[in-house]
Amino acid sequence: MSGSVAAIDLGATSGRVIVGHVGAETLQTEQVARFLNTPVQTSDGLHWDILSLYAGATEGLREAFRANADIASIGVDAWAVDYGLLRSGRLLGEPYHYRDPRTAAGVARVHERMPHPALFARNGLQFLPFNTLYQFAAEDPDILAFADSALLIPDLIGYWLTGEARAERTNASTTGLLRAGEWDDELVAALGIPRRILPELISPGEALGPLRAGLTADLGGSATVTAVGSHDTASAVVAVPMRPDAAAYISCGTWGLVGVEVERPVLSDAAREAGFTNEGGVDGRIRLLRNVMGLWVLSETVRTWQRDGHAIDLPSLLAEAAEVQAPIFDVDDPRFLPPGDMVSRIDAWFAEHGMPAPRTRAQYARSIVESLAQAFADAAADAGRIGGVDVRSIHIVGGGALNALLCQRTADRSGLPVAAGPVEATALGNVLVQARAAGFVGGSLEALRDLVARTHEPEVYLPRA
Repeated sequence: MSGSVAAIDLGATSGRVIVGHVGAETLQTEQVARFLNTPVQTSDGLHWDILSLYAGATEGLREAFRANADIASIGVDAWAVDYGLLRSGRLLGEPYHYRDPRTAAGVARVHERMPHPALFARNGLQFLPFNTLYQFAAEDPDILAFADSALLIPDLIGYWLTGEARAERTNASTTGLLRAGEWDDELVAALGIPRRILPELISPGEALGPLRAGLTADLGGSATVTAVGSHDTASAVVAVPMRPDAAAYISCGTWGLVGVEVERPVLSDAAREAGFTNEGGVDGRIRLLRNVMGLWVLSETVRTWQRDGHAIDLPSLLAEAAEVQAPIFDVDDPRFLPPGDMVSRIDAWFAEHGMPAPRTRAQYARSIVESLAQAFADAAADAGRIGGVDVRSIHIVGGGALNALLCQRTADRSGLPVAAGPVEATALGNVLVQARAAGFVGGSLEALRDLVARTHEPEVYLPRA
């Protein structure tokens, strides 16, 4: 038995609708729509244009139904931590962007009530200043009191598609408010967060509900909306063709999520001190990982040059970078988190550390790639040590799998073979969870990964001396 499903995949710079065709020996995807995700700066901060994203998603579903009338299911994945506040089903404003600096005030307010070591013992999350619990603490108290629901980005899209408000567990695990897979009511109360805004939880593979009747007519088709690993990294890890007991993964795009898959959270002091986080995965697995700044640093550097009037061809730039040498820097320094002039910030880092900064654009690109490769190698080694996994290879999936220089240098710096691909891991993971729920495929997470391995051969980079 085989069939078709549709994946709505929302990323930090663009969104897509992808149709997946899945069977016992079939795993194919086709992109039917792509639309920009352009944040909006207003007088009160940086926001996501969520209405534009929803419009792009629904137009993409129209295209999907035009081309594939037999779509059985729809799944939504997106980035983590950000949310929309609602009252009686009405959105109270465009969701804030996690790069908005307002979260600093929320960190101070939360840690006054519960320091990070105590939080980590409960939720197992790496300290990141934009985690949802800090964003809640940074909200206007009157607006938070007025709201009756808070929905993370993919849950909000799912609500508009079905009328059903639920919180999918893999993404909910990034809020800092889950403990052992359920809302931590004691922590919620201690932080003064209204419990009523946290909706009922749902797990990947469960049906959220059918498309709303009016929307079915508008889109030209009907389907069940199925919960997937709605945190995009959770979906991506589903499609990593790895042996969890012998490999680390890097889901590399705007962020680089570097980790291992384990059966239960690792709440040790060593994990906390090394900056690791325990996030929910599909089938109850735990993604023990560290957030590395990722390709954001490179893309924002390129935007800096473009704003200065320079035309940049990224493949040519990386080819030039492969021929030069450059020093490395700490890509996880918090100064590199906000948007803006990344080149000046890199220069400032080197100046503060008494080191010469890169001079040419090729050297800047090489410096960024080398720095990312070192951060990836270090994080993979730490993940294996802390998670008790004998890491003998590294899998890079997502857009970073296309960066041959980054993949090779990660292999060189880690001393381990790197398997690059699939590039579309997030969409594939989304599609696979839906297909299993619909009965087009069966079996464990390992069986789904075997299907990926049979249908998507990776590029292998061996470490060089």
